Amino acid sequence: MCTAVLFKMFSDCSNGSKDFCFSARIRSTVLQGLPFGGVPTVLALDFMCFLVLLCVFSVLRKVAFDYGRLALVSDADSVASAMQTPADSRYERLTSVLRQLAKNVNVILTYLSHLYRDDEIREKCGEDSVHYLSFQRHIIGLLVVVGVLSVGIVLPVNFSGDLLEDNAYSFGRTTIANLKSGNNLLWLHTTFAFFYLLLTVYSMRRHTSKMHYKEDDLVKRTLFINEIAKYAEESQIKQHFEKAYENCIVLDARICYDVAKLMSLESERKKAERSKKFYTDLMAKEHMPTMINPKPCGHLCCCIIAGCEQEEAVNYYTKLEAKLKEEYRKEREKVNTKPLGMAFVTFQNEAMTALILKDFNACQCHGCHCRREPKCSPFSSLLNTNNWTVTYAPDPQNVYWEHLSTGGLNWWLRCFVINCFLFILLFFLTTPAIIISTMDKFNVTKPVEYLNNPIITQFFPTLLLWCFSALLPTIVYYSAFFEAHWTRSGENRTTMHKCYTFLIFMVLLLPSLGLSSLDVFFRWLFDKKFLDEAKVRFECVFLPDNGAFFVNYVIASAFIGNAMELLRIPYFLMYMIRLCLARSAAERRNVKKHQAYEFQFGAAYAWMMNVFTVVMTYSITCPIIVPFGLMYMLLKHLVDRYNMYYAYLPSKLDKKIHSGAVNQVVAAPILCLFWLLFFSTVRTGFVAPTSMFTFVVLIITIIICLSHVVFGHFKYLSAHNYKVRNSSTYVAQVLQDPNTDETGSDEGQGSSQDEEVVNEGDFQSGEDSLIENEVHQ
Repeated sequence: MCTAVLFKMFSDCSNGSKDFCFSARIRSTVLQGLPFGGVPTVLALDFMCFLVLLCVFSVLRKVAFDYGRLALVSDADSVASAMQTPADSRYERLTSVLRQLAKNVNVILTYLSHLYRDDEIREKCGEDSVHYLSFQRHIIGLLVVVGVLSVGIVLPVNFSGDLLEDNAYSFGRTTIANLKSGNNLLWLHTTFAFFYLLLTVYSMRRHTSKMHYKEDDLVKRTLFINEIAKYAEESQIKQHFEKAYENCIVLDARICYDVAKLMSLESERKKAERSKKFYTDLMAKEHMPTMINPKPCGHLCCCIIAGCEQEEAVNYYTKLEAKLKEEYRKEREKVNTKPLGMAFVTFQNEAMTALILKDFNACQCHGCHCRREPKCSPFSSLLNTNNWTVTYAPDPQNVYWEHLSTGGLNWWLRCFVINCFLFILLFFLTTPAIIISTMDKFNVTKPVEYLNNPIITQFFPTLLLWCFSALLPTIVYYSAFFEAHWTRSGENRTTMHKCYTFLIFMVLLLPSLGLSSLDVFFRWLFDKKFLDEAKVRFECVFLPDNGAFFVNYVIASAFIGNAMELLRIPYFLMYMIRLCLARSAAERRNVKKHQAYEFQFGAAYAWMMNVFTVVMTYSITCPIIVPFGLMYMLLKHLVDRYNMYYAYLPSKLDKKIHSGAVNQVVAAPILCLFWLLFFSTVRTGFVAPTSMFTFVVLIITIIICLSHVVFGHFKYLSAHNYKVRNSSTYVAQVLQDPNTDETGSDEGQGSSQDEEVVNEGDFQSGEDSLIENEVHQ
């Protein structure tokens, strides 16, 4: 009966089945009935939008050029700290770029000339950027091979069938739905799916073999210890290890303190100091004072009213700096009274570090009770060593020092509340379709139903899908941000896994099965009529228009998605808002120096893996999708290289974020096998040879992958190897920077961050011209 139902569906393409399946889509603009699934129309429209966005990008860089070089004009100290390189090298990087820009009118081509040198990427953006780009290149190579096989072999096989209408413009003829159930060529699809799995594993294995982290560094000899007795002293921690472990030499022990408020005050103090220096230099040059309105958006105020009186700039910032210095001094004195019960302990050699780590993580069983029994010393009871949690320390630049104060029960409660809210929200708003359907209830998109224009029925829905699929994961991303993770790596890993899982449900699984939200999915899954509806749900996956929908989505992601990442509109809007809220020209310059953010590897991996998973999942059932997936990856690679070098600050992560992305890649060919299993089961039954073969391969693959993930979880005993300078210490920068002391120079003579990044003669942006005009008014 199952075979008969599906055969009738494929031969007649009944409107009832289509309406049922497309209920998870944008009902008023569903992609149905147009030549070749509307792919040529969507391709042409998206390409034109891509060209328009590139023109906007070029104009934006000329009008607001500093926005295009935020990573270059940002605070030199923070950049040098992140890269652990002298700030001068950052100046050389900007100066060399600007001199070349002066010789070439075409901004984009000049930028692109720098995007192909990995050595320069490694030097300026960090080792993690090189690993990320290497990952992309291996995915590109994988898609090249998959594309050749899918388009060169699988596509002609699908086209050779005669189950669907005999029309050269029919998209369905390119899909697996065109083959009859008894066709022996279906074995080819199953074999190729298994081969794609092996090819993916080989490609990722080749990638990970090149991820070499330099050995014999500070990080491998340092342990992070949590739940220490609150008021323990560093000397006591040193003596404990040296007495408890034979031949143990402790080089350094650093207690962690609550420095969140101190770091905030220090940041504000530096901004005030820079603003004072700006107006002091201006007054020395112009020989006249400058008046400012010290209210938010004060530089936009064109009239003087009560409450908006102007003040002399140097005097205002001198008083503000003195106030912040005093607050900083008081907070600095209180910091040592706010220990967090954490410490970083550095030992002389790696072997002793590994021995101590294993001792604290080994469990010894006595009857029915298992507990840790680390070696003791006279200080054990005082330090509460039995409750210690010991792990390898992350890189010093990987630590969010301001987040360490959020720990223990407070952190878990915070995390639980945020994720509960997130789950409730996304449980009912999982896909863009349910939002659009809600709009339809108010007849917002109802008139579109009566249009059969390809521009409306093909381009509009995929554009909406991309827009909402870009908006909803932003909520997921910020949920990880507000969880206040202790390390950048932890934040990025959480973002990657949460965003990827959500995107796969939102973009791939639920729309493919004709479902609109997780709420509907679980109600269907646990309903008494699950088996009755299951056959029809699985039929949705193999509707010809279903494949066309995802092809159009990949095209939209390739052109519009990558162009929007190049523009970074959300960052640009935030940039404009912060410029408007600035109180003076000096603060606007500070905004430009602090607007650049670190590259978000977690979100980038999740987005990229989402599109790759869609491509691989449909690479057999709808092989025409692979070339467009390859096009997406090529454009994504170029855009990310540009953004890493010019728009984002370097970041310091550990190896887990990259290995986690590798684990997620394997999900793509596994879903491809699932799709073939659904097709074979619905077409020929579960006991058919093709179904049984696919099922066995799928089960073996899942068992192997789960074993790898589960046993890989215990690799937390492995060190995070990074090259760290000998001068690096596990102390928050605000506690080790001598310039932050209240005895610092009162004349505003500063550290390197106070110097201008480029000389006025070398370069002056449009924004700088506006500021210059403003201060002369």
